[in-house]
Order: sequence, then C-alpha cells, then structure tokens
Amino acid sequence: MPEEMLTGAEIIIKALKDQGVDMIFGYPGGAVLPIFDALYKQNDLRHVLVRHEQGAVHAAEGYARSTGKVGCVLVTSGPGATNAVTGLLDALLDSVPLVCFSGQVPTHLIGNDAFQEADTTGITRPCTKHNYLVKDVKDLARVIHEAFYVARTGRPGPVVIDVPKDVQFAEGPYIPPHEVRHKSYRPQVKPELARVEEAVEILAGARRPVVYSGGGVVNSGPMAARLLTQFVRAANLPITSTLMGLGGYPMSDPQFLGMLGMHGTYEANLAMHGCDVMLAIGARFDDRVTGKLSAFSPDSKKIHIDIDPSSINKSVNVDVSVVGDCGHVLEDLARIWKAKQKRLDPAAMKEWWAQIDEWRRRDCLAYNRTDKLIKPQYAIERLRELTRGKDVYVTTEVGQHQMWAAQFLRFEEPNRWLTSGGLGTMGYGLPAAIGAQLAHPQALVVDISGESSIMMNIQELSTAVQCNAPIKIFLLNNGYMGMVRQWQELLHGKRYSHSYFESLPDFVKLAEAFGAVGLRANSVAELDARIEEMMACKGPVILDIPCDPAENCFPMIPSGCAHNEMLFGTPENIGDATPEDGMVLV
Repeated sequence: MPEEMLTGAEIIIKALKDQGVDMIFGYPGGAVLPIFDALYKQNDLRHVLVRHEQGAVHAAEGYARSTGKVGCVLVTSGPGATNAVTGLLDALLDSVPLVCFSGQVPTHLIGNDAFQEADTTGITRPCTKHNYLVKDVKDLARVIHEAFYVARTGRPGPVVIDVPKDVQFAEGPYIPPHEVRHKSYRPQVKPELARVEEAVEILAGARRPVVYSGGGVVNSGPMAARLLTQFVRAANLPITSTLMGLGGYPMSDPQFLGMLGMHGTYEANLAMHGCDVMLAIGARFDDRVTGKLSAFSPDSKKIHIDIDPSSINKSVNVDVSVVGDCGHVLEDLARIWKAKQKRLDPAAMKEWWAQIDEWRRRDCLAYNRTDKLIKPQYAIERLRELTRGKDVYVTTEVGQHQMWAAQFLRFEEPNRWLTSGGLGTMGYGLPAAIGAQLAHPQALVVDISGESSIMMNIQELSTAVQCNAPIKIFLLNNGYMGMVRQWQELLHGKRYSHSYFESLPDFVKLAEAFGAVGLRANSVAELDARIEEMMACKGPVILDIPCDPAENCFPMIPSGCAHNEMLFGTPENIGDATPEDGMVLV
C-alpha cells in the first residue's frame, strides 16, 4: 500500500488525531502559521487560545492530570518557546505527560540569529524528559508517535518537538502509530518478583510500619489507587502521603495520617520519624518531605517502589528497591502477601496505633477561630463542606493557601487535586483550572488562590471567559506574599522585606473587566452565602475573601530540620524559632 503524502502541518494534525488528542492549548505566531492553517481546515481537534504560552502549558497540565491523558501544546518560535519553559519544567518535576510543538525558523536559517530564533532544543533539554528538532519531514510522523510514547510511559513527563517552518510546508509520508516503535526506550513496568518477595518479608517483620505514598500512585492510574487502598486496609497499615500523592488513598479513612513533610501533620511526621519499616510507593524523597536527611526516619528499614530507577538511592539510601509501575508492583505485593499468609504482629500494631492516636490528639491543625476576621483555614473548611458530594476538581496556586488546601480538603480519589509541587510555580492554578474544566465541562473546578499568585497569570481569566469555562477562583486575600511573610516573621526577625503589596487591584472590578463575575465575602457571617453564589454562577467567578493577614500555616518544619522539630501555631510557640536559638522540639 503506498504511503500517504501530506504536508508537515497536515502530518501533525493527523498524528494528533491518531493519538486520541481532542484538545490542544496554544498561541499562534509566524513560525507555526502552517499548523494553525491546518487546524482551521478541520473540526475534530479543538484549539484553545490562551493569552500567554506559560498559561498554555499549565492548562495542558490541568487537562492531563485530571484525565490521565497526554496534554498538548502549540507555541511559536523564539519567545513563544521560551515563555513555555516554566510550564515545561513544572511538568517535568511533577511527572506530567505533555507533548509541546514549537515552531522554528526555516532549516537554512538555524544558527544565523534569524528573527524569533532560539535554540529551543538546547534551552529545553534540562526541563524536558526528551526533545526533538525535526529537520526532515520524512521523520516527522515517527517523531510525533515516539514523543507520545516517551511522554506517557515510565515516569511521565514533557516532550518538545521543534518543527522548522519549511518542514511544515514540505510534503512527506505519513506513518501511523502502530508502525512506530522506539528504538531504545523500554521502561521496566513489571517488577522483579524476588525484590517484591524481599519487600514482603521485611514489611511482615515490622512492629512500627508506615506507608509513604506519592504522586506515582496517582500517575499509575485508578487501579493503582484501588490496589493501594485494598492492601493498606487488609494489612492494617498506617499511611501518609506527599503533596502530589493526595487522593491516591481516601483521605477520610481512619488509617490515613494526613500529608507529611514541611507542613504535614504531627502524626504523619512523627510516624515517619519513629517507624521501623517504611514502604515508599511512587514517591521520590523530596527535600520538603525528608527535611534534614541525616535525621530522616533514622531507625527504619526502607523499601522504595518506583518506576524511575534514577530515583532509587538518589536522596535516601534504601534497603530494598523495587523498580516497576506502582499498579503492577502493588498487585504482586498483595498477591504474595496473601499467598504467604503474612500478617503484622497484633500486639505490636495495637501499641503502634495507640501511639499514633496519642499524636493525633495533639490536634495539630487547630487554629484560633474568630468572628472578626475570616481565617483562611475556616474559608477552606466551609468550601469543603459546601461542595461535599459534588463532582469537584481543585487546583491551587502556590503558597500558604496551597498548604491550607492540602491540610483541610479531603480527596477520596485520584486526579482531583492539581497543584504545583516540585517547582512551586506561582500562577499555575488559574490556567490549570481552565484545562481541567474544559476536560470536564460538567464538573465544579475551583482554583484556590492567593492574591499574589493569581496576578502571575491573571490574563488567563480572559481565556476562561472566551472558552466559557466556568472556573471558580477562591481567592484568599491577605495582602501579602503569605508564605514569604511567614518565613520572614519566624526565621528573619520579622523583617518583612518586600512581601507586602501596597497596591492591589479591586478583584471584583477586575473580574468584571474581564467579563467574569466578581464577588466578595466581607465577613464570616456572609461567607457561606458568597460560596453558594459563586457555585451557582454559570461562568467564571472570582470570589475575593479578605483574610487575616497575620495568620501563619502550621505545623511547620523549618528548612533543614527533622520531622521531630516542628513549629505549631500555639501562643507559646509562635516566634520561638529563630536562627539563634533553634527550633521547637516536639
């Protein structure tokens, strides 16, 4: 059968359709106009016009993380590609599968400092899983299909395909996906059974075990989350989660200890510090989780399950490593555990759960409630209660509001919690909410934000209005870069250097200027009514909630400290932590 001949631009569109893509986020420019012309001539693939290329990548992340599919981006050369870099690095660190097409100057001009030329593959090499520069249209279809394979398999991540303009015009053969096989990349999906058996033996001998679950469980798919839940419940194991892993295990379950790490719960952090066997599943021992490495879970044997072999022993040396997809490993782990009739020592576990319950009684998330000022924790609690039972996806920006959302919301299933973890990208939440909303038109999508983060990509509110994406921006407005102010208060002698905003917009009027709805909750008494009004609106909304500007996010492990060195929001501890006198020991 003769090969189908198409232009490079037409090859891109056909390959996207064959890969099951239904939506692409982008912004046109001279170097990608042939692709946009090809988009114009078809109706199957929807293009979402953003207002900035960083917003395009974050929107594709929101789409990808809420659906489990590969997100797609289309940007032009030069500044279009460089504007996308922050989003690409965000996707790399949080293992989000993306394919980003960037335009490039014609091949004969590459290296000549042509108009809007940038070394896109060189610039993006450190912030992508892989990238390509396609100089021959004959290679284009193969490269696209390879890119999708690389993006979605193994540890997911972003892939860039840089396409010169002359390649977009040139005619070449189209190769369907089933005829393309990557020459070398074969991630190990199924584990070595001997390693799983070794893990089972160590876990069965534990007297104080804990499961440490990460984003890899979510990335593996719904089956991995179900298998994790079944195994943890059957074995009576306490479980904690990273920020990225929230929702991988039902957060309302009594065996769930809450999030761990810098702003994790007292019981989760103390369990990690005091356990004798740690089962880490799809987590990478991030520094915001481990704290002081030399004091991280010092007396435990560590089992690490991860699909990325480069993550094993990178930060923390472990006793047993199991390389494989979390879903496959959990399936084998549960099967072998059951076949060998393993069970944890009942007396030891009774004592361990009693200790955990004692830590829980500390009520580490308690805060001073007041009718005078809206506490941000209270606002999130009310949002949680008023959205109970609804089909909800939550995105966040980055800062105190992000940590409060992680502490006070409850996710019962994966892919509902979309936040920037590894890079901590302010401006992530609004465009990510658009991507999630367009993927789930009937769902309630809420971006929990702060006033400083929302300003980073506020222009994307125009995208939401144009696309009729009825996202809800839940704006906790304290007038500060809240997390920066908190660190300055606790660790820098209350020297608030450039963390206060002397000028902020009226967010109600700003929303209206974009064609959205602006609301404000001026008091505790009217908060519930404003939340209900926000949810009832058919279009995009900003709900501005002026909050207590002095409220800090606790518990907190200061950078470089251990899990048993935590600060709390109680009157006797506030202000105790300084570089001179050390931390509050718990």
